Amino acid sequence: MIDLYYAPTPNGHKITLFLEEVGLPYRIHSINISAGEQFSPDFLSISPNNKIPAIIDHQPVDGGAPISLFESGEILLYLAEKTGKLLSKGLRERAATLQWLFWQVAGFGPMLGQNHHFNHYAPQPVPYAIERYQAETRRLYAVLDAELQKHPYLGGDNYSIADIATYPWVVSHQRQRIDLADYPAVCNWFERISNRPATERAYKLAN
Repeated sequence: MIDLYYAPTPNGHKITLFLEEVGLPYRIHSINISAGEQFSPDFLSISPNNKIPAIIDHQPVDGGAPISLFESGEILLYLAEKTGKLLSKGLRERAATLQWLFWQVAGFGPMLGQNHHFNHYAPQPVPYAIERYQAETRRLYAVLDAELQKHPYLGGDNYSIADIATYPWVVSHQRQRIDLADYPAVCNWFERISNRPATERAYKLAN
């Protein structure tokens, strides 16, 4: 059993997408980040960076004590290795998948997060910041589109944790002032993932 500490954010959706896709049993513990529950001592003992998602795996493959993890990229990698799913064992496809996973957690997510902040949440408009992060968002979508013109999924021919990590951030493309029609390969990829039954189940959890 996996305990998932969750809020319906892009990073939270990554983990429900994976768990629904592979059918691994889990239970959700909702963390109200607007109310500051991420700063509670109990949550900080699992996620010292006070961010969701976090998990506790009560049945690690080594048979030892439960393992707690934070950081969405590491959780996806851990769960993929635990289940043997959504991460190729082949050297080349595995390496390609992991580089796109790290691209998402290091660039695509943080830069789009800044886009969201300055476009929607900053107390006062900051034109320089808005344009800076809007331009970087467009650049990153172009990088994503170029890759998806070559392969149906990030990392190759198979749906993987790299796609799962990236998809929830594309869900918010309209709030990022991005028209997916400008990125046809991304649009095709996005529609295919949106129509997966596991994706539909995962997003129903947020309603």
